[in-house]
Amino acid sequence: MRPRRLRCALTVLGAVATATALALGPAGPATAGTQRPAPASADRTATRHGLTSVTDLLAQRLLLADKVAAAKYGTDTPIDDPVREAQILDDVRARASALGLEPDAVAAVFRDQIEANKLVQRALFARWDAHPGERPTERPDLAKEVRPALDRITTALLAALRDTERTRALPSCGPRLATAAGWSAYTHRLDAPHLEGLGRALPSVCAGP
Repeated sequence: MRPRRLRCALTVLGAVATATALALGPAGPATAGTQRPAPASADRTATRHGLTSVTDLLAQRLLLADKVAAAKYGTDTPIDDPVREAQILDDVRARASALGLEPDAVAAVFRDQIEANKLVQRALFARWDAHPGERPTERPDLAKEVRPALDRITTALLAALRDTERTRALPSCGPRLATAAGWSAYTHRLDAPHLEGLGRALPSVCAGP
């Protein structure tokens, strides 16, 4: 990762945590999967530049990591799946090209989403190992339940990247992305592992150098 993008990612992650803490107050974030809408004034501020169309999808994808983890936990299915990951990246490169987007830049965004998702899965595995009472009681079907939802988010995220292409190329993309990510984290009530995942999901969104 280039130094400027690394600094941007760290700045965005710090802003996400700060904005979320301020928005949620002393009670802290709720359990992942619950939602509370942001105040109308904050929502207008975050959506003026359109990057919440991207960050909301990143948050939604991260929350699906809970189901992915629940499907894999206690089985021989590994968190890392290089073959499946390569298939996803090849697919988004082809679809990005059809949308007039730079394929490798889009693949970098999706690579970040994959790594963020795995980060959340590992955190959940560790939590469930330490606290057996919190382990999932149902095992979602990856093929029938989880992957169709991920595919829908992929389609929507490609469209959002296309629609925000000019905004993402601006020098102000980093601060705008931080604001959008903070409010998406607040709206989706992300807990600590998902907040960390959101920070990991962001470095390649801004298209500048």
